[in-house]
Amino acid sequence: MEDKPQNINSNSPFRGSGGKPTITIEYCPKCNWMLRAAYMAQELLSTFSDDVHGVLLQPSEVSGRYTIRIDNVDLFDRKREGRFPEIKELKQLVRDVVAPDKSLGHSDKKTD
Repeated sequence: MEDKPQNINSNSPFRGSGGKPTITIEYCPKCNWMLRAAYMAQELLSTFSDDVHGVLLQPSEVSGRYTIRIDNVDLFDRKREGRFPEIKELKQLVRDVVAPDKSLGHSDKKTD
């Protein structure tokens, strides 16, 4: 990825309820990607439960779409990247935006 997402600090107008951002996973239901989206949501919630307001699973009206946003900031787009994100990569992307100082343990090595 060329552009890194911007850090959403506590003063950002993008913050959701309680000063915490909401992650949205928009997926194509016609492509049967709901289970993939639910799995990624579960992983993100188990890692960032104290750092986010929640994870929203949003069925897309556009065929083939699989995008991940934090509030209104694009984080990952399957069509742009030509693939789905790996969980380790996704956690690093989310961490860099919502909790830059958070350790991800064994998943903490950055992949550039």
